[in-house]
Amino acid sequence: MGSDAETEKKKTPVALAPIAKPLAGKKLCKRTLKLVRRASEAKCLKRGVKEVVKSIRRGNKGLCVIAGNISPIDVITHVPILCEEANIPYIYVPSKEDLATAGTTKRPTCCVLVLTKPAKGELSEEVKEKLKSDYDQVVTEVAEATSAMF
Repeated sequence: MGSDAETEKKKTPVALAPIAKPLAGKKLCKRTLKLVRRASEAKCLKRGVKEVVKSIRRGNKGLCVIAGNISPIDVITHVPILCEEANIPYIYVPSKEDLATAGTTKRPTCCVLVLTKPAKGELSEEVKEKLKSDYDQVVTEVAEATSAMF
């Protein structure tokens, strides 16, 4: 009985916001969420609108991942503008629940900022190298998706 409810949940389409562009495809979405998970483990992640906006205004660089199914949309409409002004790449993913799961939080998250270096402390070389390679790969794909849009 529980499996029917689960499959029914997954089939329901997500109501995306009209401003959710560039939206990540399946492959890019999977890679982006994997990067968010790695960044979360390495403590290189800012969660939520308030933290993300504060980090951008302070001059931190990274990749901004925004959920596309936010309601009301007014909550996040200013984030892409801030990202463009600060030359920070951003991408929309379809689900805020998936974004929260990748960011290791139980609460659905509107947006996260994947930082290039941790806020406190240092990372081991191995973790830093893996995170940097994943980050670079996702950022190039995001740049391609953004350039294809215009």
